[in-house]
Amino acid sequence: MDFLPLYFELQNKPCLLIGGGNIAYRKATLLAKAGACLHVVSKEVSDELAQLVERTKGSVRLGDYQTDDLNDKFLVIAATDDHELNQRVSADAHDQHIPVNVVDSPELCSFILPAIIDRSPLVISVSSGGKSPVLARMLRSKIESSIPAAYGKLASLVGGFRDQVKQRFSNIEDRRLFWEDVLQGPIAEMVFAGKSQVAENMLAKRINEESNNTGEVYLVGAGPGDPDLLTFKALRLMQKADVVLYDRLVSEAILEMTRRDADRIYVGKSRSDHAVPQEGINQLLIRLAKEGKRVVRLKGGDPFIFGRGGEEIEELAAHKIPFQVVPGITAAAGCASYSGIPLTHRNYAQSVCFVTGHLKDGTSNLNWRELVQTNQTVVFYMGLVGLPIICEQLIQHGRSPDTPIAIIQQGTTAQQRVLCSTLRDMPGAVVREKIKAPTLLIVGEVVSLREKLAWFEHIQPENDYKLLK
Repeated sequence: MDFLPLYFELQNKPCLLIGGGNIAYRKATLLAKAGACLHVVSKEVSDELAQLVERTKGSVRLGDYQTDDLNDKFLVIAATDDHELNQRVSADAHDQHIPVNVVDSPELCSFILPAIIDRSPLVISVSSGGKSPVLARMLRSKIESSIPAAYGKLASLVGGFRDQVKQRFSNIEDRRLFWEDVLQGPIAEMVFAGKSQVAENMLAKRINEESNNTGEVYLVGAGPGDPDLLTFKALRLMQKADVVLYDRLVSEAILEMTRRDADRIYVGKSRSDHAVPQEGINQLLIRLAKEGKRVVRLKGGDPFIFGRGGEEIEELAAHKIPFQVVPGITAAAGCASYSGIPLTHRNYAQSVCFVTGHLKDGTSNLNWRELVQTNQTVVFYMGLVGLPIICEQLIQHGRSPDTPIAIIQQGTTAQQRVLCSTLRDMPGAVVREKIKAPTLLIVGEVVSLREKLAWFEHIQPENDYKLLK
């Protein structure tokens, strides 16, 4: 580690800037935001910088830098394009043991200014040790996008109750568990929802309550496979869970985004081969929550679209287990988008219907008359095994044998395969191309638009198949 991250308390501290241009102004803005009293030395000083100095009740001296300018200064920043002058300022500051920063010259610095994510009073810094400020700023942008502005309000709320919590919990481990529960539970969610007063009332009440050992369950939609499709809320809950229940529809890349020290339990889920039956999963969720665990149930796609999320929360509610449901991008939306197939189109389909390829009893006893409506796209989940019956029944009930159909294997992932054909020919094409689950079927005229729309690289991988004439 080239630099030790430190945070200076600068309220009313005299800080010196050598330079009066745009770079000096940017550095001065940061210092002023932290409450510093600015003193500037330069032959020329911009109007913006002079006004900023005046607001901090500092001073401007027009002229050459002198060593005496360092007297009684807390820190100094050299922001000039004169390398010799910058070297001199750095040497003088080092001699007097004053922290010094020379812009774009890390070898002359005793401290550096990182890229900052400001969620005051929460402040996060990112630094490359002066090697690549642009990279540090890029990483700052990524972090900023994943940390809601309300985290600052959450930090302020917590700070106001620290003394009360110390009095309530004399044991440091008890305090840690209490704050983890607050910062990752319903109180924090109230702050994120903009209900700060409600959160404050809940926290005041929570401090005086007896400890509740009941945990919480999060039903999280993991999307169709691409980790980039996770929501911020899904990621936040995944990273605070004590236990993760997952099945084969959850990709390894998504599983790696859960908390490192969380227990992971595989609960199976392939057709007619469940490592843990659904009833067993329901009971496992209840048992773990009653043990005080925070449990994430990761589900491919969306929990409430053929994900049995309704069955699970029905059991949780019956046992008074707190739960949250986080929607995910369902396979129909994700796979269609990554395949260049719009589910609706003004000229082709004004409605879309989501259907499971097999029902609870393993049959395909569907309302076929509703599924052969014109100007409608039909999406079949889990329809690979029943594909011959699906194609046969759609044709028998009125769809043309030439109706376009697409089957998408491992949609949205690097292994995605797209096979396009017709209702007549698709069963044979699937056998020839050895398509394997997980898959999604899209039936309707919109499939023919793929030839026009699937022009960019990630929609047309090398293992793509186009059988439409």
